Amino acid sequence: MANLSSKYGYAPDKEAIDKNLQMISSRLEEIATPEVLKTCFSAMDLTTLRTNDTPAGVEKLVRKVNDFRKDYPAYPLPASVCVYSNFAKVVSTVRNTPELHTTCVSACFPSSQSFLPVKLMECEMAVKDGADEIDIVLPHSTFLGGDYEAVRKELRAIRETVDKAGAGRKITLKVILETGLLTPELIAEASFISMEEGADFIKTSTGKIDVNATPAAAYVMCECIKAFYKQTGKKVGFKPAGGVSTALEAVCYYSIVKSILGDEWLNKDLFRLGVSRLANNLLSAIEQKTITVF
Repeated sequence: MANLSSKYGYAPDKEAIDKNLQMISSRLEEIATPEVLKTCFSAMDLTTLRTNDTPAGVEKLVRKVNDFRKDYPAYPLPASVCVYSNFAKVVSTVRNTPELHTTCVSACFPSSQSFLPVKLMECEMAVKDGADEIDIVLPHSTFLGGDYEAVRKELRAIRETVDKAGAGRKITLKVILETGLLTPELIAEASFISMEEGADFIKTSTGKIDVNATPAAAYVMCECIKAFYKQTGKKVGFKPAGGVSTALEAVCYYSIVKSILGDEWLNKDLFRLGVSRLANNLLSAIEQKTITVF
């Protein structure tokens, strides 16, 4: 154990976390104002990660985002459209504004079980095809085996690869911890390793296993981000993903970020929501009627 929790002066306190989450949960209805719901909407990585995705289907989703403000001019755009790496060029070509980022899950998502050169090549190709953001999965085969130095080397190599492929463009790197596989202590360790090796965001889950984003995991990750910022001065973003489908679930994660990290984190540069079903539910909650756009 690298004992990074000791280095950063943080260890998960289950009793305190449960107490604070109960307080947050009791206030969700009053927190869920239209302004807060619109902030959540602006933080969405609108996601399609299905086996039967096609270029035409991805293009259709991007065109819906392009046309969104015609009917909803008072709303922000989602932060990005998130797709598999082979669809990077579709999103980056079809979008009508660079404000809408192209996000790709890469490096052999969702299992991260492959050879490092394969992972690096996929990341490089996605960036060269127009990806602005790359979401990768922590290599659990090495992390759970306790080889933290190998984990670090892999994250470092991916960071270097996407930066080089970006050729001067800022490429955002998100590291998915797959928190459903980890104890709170391992979530903290994975968070600190990822941040030390250049993650711009740490993300909860792939959405591809039984246990995905949970408020408890989010709380630990945000406390790690706070501890890391206190020591390094570097702001790292947070992204819950996997199973975030209702407006109140989104507000719960918004509230966790606000309570631990403060208002300065509540923007799309530092807060994201990985969503496939949430967009219409947020719109419906704001408009107080059923809305189906995406």
